[in-house]
Amino acid sequence: MPEETKTTTGRYLVLLDDSSITAGAREMNRVAGINAASAVESVSPADLETADGVIFHDLGIAVVNAAPEQVTRLARAADEPGPITVVEPERIVHALAAPAAEEAAGPTAVDESVFTWGLQAIGATLSSATGAGVRLAVLDTGFTVDHPDFAGRTVLTNSFIKGETVDDAHGHGTHCIGTAAGPRKPASGGPGYGVAHESEVYAGKVLSNSGYGDDGGILNGIAWAVANGCAVVSMSLGAAVRPNTPYSQIFEQAAQRALAKNTLIIAAAGNESRRPAKVAPVGHPANCPSIMSVGAVDDQRGVAFFSCGTVDAVGQVDVTAPGVNVYSSWNGKTPDTRHKRIQGTSMATPHVAGLAALLAQQYNARGWELWARLMQSARRLGWSSADVGAGLVQAP
Repeated sequence: MPEETKTTTGRYLVLLDDSSITAGAREMNRVAGINAASAVESVSPADLETADGVIFHDLGIAVVNAAPEQVTRLARAADEPGPITVVEPERIVHALAAPAAEEAAGPTAVDESVFTWGLQAIGATLSSATGAGVRLAVLDTGFTVDHPDFAGRTVLTNSFIKGETVDDAHGHGTHCIGTAAGPRKPASGGPGYGVAHESEVYAGKVLSNSGYGDDGGILNGIAWAVANGCAVVSMSLGAAVRPNTPYSQIFEQAAQRALAKNTLIIAAAGNESRRPAKVAPVGHPANCPSIMSVGAVDDQRGVAFFSCGTVDAVGQVDVTAPGVNVYSSWNGKTPDTRHKRIQGTSMATPHVAGLAALLAQQYNARGWELWARLMQSARRLGWSSADVGAGLVQAP
């Protein structure tokens, strides 16, 4: 079955009681015969694919290869008091580029001769904060490691996709990294486009060169970012959901446990809306309460036609950021293909992640304090909070 039609992988996610991860591992072995290895930081994608199971210790979550009978036994154990608390099928996720007009038509109405309209809209160009000393992870399709605009920058990389290096043959990841942490004075000319332009970038490839990945790869990347002390994790990825679909308890606990270790996860709300006729709900995993969900606005501060919104009691938009006609780095090999304009809540998310790095530097804020400062700094817009949350994020 093609990737674009599948929704699950056949593997399962198991949430373990964080009071005793070791007891959870023993219980999985006892009830289902699953021998799960423990990963302190991350594991190779090959090991994740072939092992009985892998436990991401800092998150207290296991990814398991299980037969139907084993899954039944794990589910029964989750219904009883004990160290196994939740079992969920592993989902397939994808890069969130906007539909139809993925490539924007051309320059915006805003003067971008020096800085992009997005940087101007969030006040980043007026801030003295640069993100210096703050570790910022972008989990996406990887990174174009030889991009001239990043020469001399600290960029640590890791690929969580089997058979693929971190090099970005898709382009989506390089674009998001550029917005979050690219230069203010690009080597190749053009406007400055990076928010936290002096931050330490951690580029994790959790989506393949075709733009697809799975929950296990994302959790692998989150575990890697947490273990490396990243203050912010930016995720412009996800899967669409139907209204009133419960959020993932696995990812909610992962986000809470990451926050407890001073790592804030920020994710794209999704691009399934067709405003004004249809507003789609916030997708997975951004619909989790402890993951900051980001919607998109255009250069006139209007809600982007594709931006998902708050339509039920499950997920909500927390903040918004520039997500239309966004200029940033691309994976081209020639000067005229190293930058591109695209749109989506994917483009809004790294604006928020970069701004979070500025706040982290300015106030030494981490975890829930960083979340609160992002919400408090947002500028109210003339739209319902169901569409824009607290509003348009602003730099310190």
